[in-house]
Amino acid sequence: MDLEVKGTGATYRGQSKSASMAKLAKGWRPNSRSVHGARPIEVPELDLEKITDSDDEYDALYTPVSKDYPRFGPPDSTSTVSWGSPLQAPLVPHYKTHQPHCLREEKIIPENLPSPSDQYMLKYKQYEMEVKENYKQYSQRIADKNCVVSEPQKFERGIHAKQPVVKHEEENSNELTALDEKVQIQQCYTSKPYTVQHTARKSDAEDEAAEKRKQAVVEQVMVDQLSRAVISDPEQNYIADNHSGMQSSFAEFGAVPHRFRNRALHHTKVKTSMALTENLLSNKFRFDARILTRNGHDACRELIGFHFGCDSSLTIYEYRQFGQNRSNALPFIQKGVYCHQFGRKKGRSIGIEDFYVGANLTFLTSEHVGLPDSIKQQKLLTVRITDVDEAGISMLLNNCKEKQLGPIKQEVDDWNTFKAVQGMLKETLQNRGVRTLVGLVKHLQSLDRNGDGVLQKAELKRALGDFHLNVSDKDFESVWLILDQNSDGEIDYAEFIRFVIGEMNEYRKRFVRKAYMKLDPNKTGSVSMANIKKFYCACNHPKVLSGETSEEQLKVTFVESLQETCNNPNEVLYCEFETYYEGLSIGIVNDEDFTNVLKNSWRI
Repeated sequence: MDLEVKGTGATYRGQSKSASMAKLAKGWRPNSRSVHGARPIEVPELDLEKITDSDDEYDALYTPVSKDYPRFGPPDSTSTVSWGSPLQAPLVPHYKTHQPHCLREEKIIPENLPSPSDQYMLKYKQYEMEVKENYKQYSQRIADKNCVVSEPQKFERGIHAKQPVVKHEEENSNELTALDEKVQIQQCYTSKPYTVQHTARKSDAEDEAAEKRKQAVVEQVMVDQLSRAVISDPEQNYIADNHSGMQSSFAEFGAVPHRFRNRALHHTKVKTSMALTENLLSNKFRFDARILTRNGHDACRELIGFHFGCDSSLTIYEYRQFGQNRSNALPFIQKGVYCHQFGRKKGRSIGIEDFYVGANLTFLTSEHVGLPDSIKQQKLLTVRITDVDEAGISMLLNNCKEKQLGPIKQEVDDWNTFKAVQGMLKETLQNRGVRTLVGLVKHLQSLDRNGDGVLQKAELKRALGDFHLNVSDKDFESVWLILDQNSDGEIDYAEFIRFVIGEMNEYRKRFVRKAYMKLDPNKTGSVSMANIKKFYCACNHPKVLSGETSEEQLKVTFVESLQETCNNPNEVLYCEFETYYEGLSIGIVNDEDFTNVLKNSWRI
């Protein structure tokens, strides 16, 4: 009987393949010997008798890993040693070094240990002092907290509940806080950021750019002033009148010679003897200025002024930069003769003696129509002179025949009074300048509910006492009489702070403005905290160079200290930036050390 089989026949190979696949699916593994081959000669043979319990466990052929620390876990997968291979003797000490030390094991100090270096000892002492100081502050906070909790007045309401805290603040007013310590870190910059060649090259480039700006303003001033003057020669009418007789005498002979003809471009009734020409306008000197205001946009304006010796007039222009290649000079204060509007010289004409670095020029905003609206909100416009052309002033003084008036005696007495008060407060603000100054400004701003910037006598006196700025009644009355010239009982509190506490000189403030201009090239008066973090550089800080701290940690410390001085933690106004460095400047005596802080931090 013949049978016909259709399809693929089942063979032994097919059955073995399907069976092996089924075993693999159930978790079976193939024979390792058949897969990997025979055992190499260099690999020792696994002896199962060594694993069983016997009296020959500690035989010479078997070396345990460690008697003190038996190995209970599975072997390391990365190790080449298997369960059955004995551990060689040279590997035993190496293995023991990775084991945790026993509690009974004694610490052995090498005898040939070198002595620590001076830098290490200095770091250790600093660390020890910081630990002690932190523990002291922690203990003080705990004691204060317990004292306040145990006080029976803690359940009362109003001012009486805050009396214990205020008393403690008065006792510890001179102690350094966390903000003071963060600020003092910024005072460590004492080295120049660049080499001498790099500094000279960068300074030359800045001077060249500044000279181009000033030259552009000078040309614009000459164009504006000459366009308003008489076009013809100032003496042309006088010459024409003298030669009128000569023209009539030559008329009978025919043509009149050219030198006797009236060649005036126009006939004008303007007094030509006082007309402006280029020669008269060249008799001048230049000065740079800025606006004293709390508005950041107006404070960043770059002003360049000119004083003309021909008529003792002055004019001020604003230099504006539009992009990288476009610039223009716009009139800010029109050319004219002006008088002082504030101070002991009120009503007196502004003369050459009033132009020096740090001097103030005051103008009535109502007399100048073209001023910005933000400036027109104030009655007076105060302009601070930051730089003066000394060569031009010397030339005008030599050509001037009139006797120049110097400072009056009352002004000298006022400055002596201010210096005496500032000298008494300087020692108090030596280590807490930023904290006190920023806190005082914020407190006065909260008292200024109208937003006009003026406060009364009692409010200012109380504010000084709250911040432990002890000024005697006699000195306070002297300062008040000097500043309150209108006798209306109110003065500008920003001006009060400048005269009582003092302010940094214009050399330092020029670098502060330069640093802020780098952060705010559009001169909006506001900078985001993101840009502060982006541009701040701490790579040249001494603690970073010594390895004591990292650059990122120092940046975080600076940002935290700056945020505590700002009303908005995500935004830094120009007045807040200036106030921060105003307080930092109190603790730095040398001008170069202060400028190095800004040069290193902001790469200017």
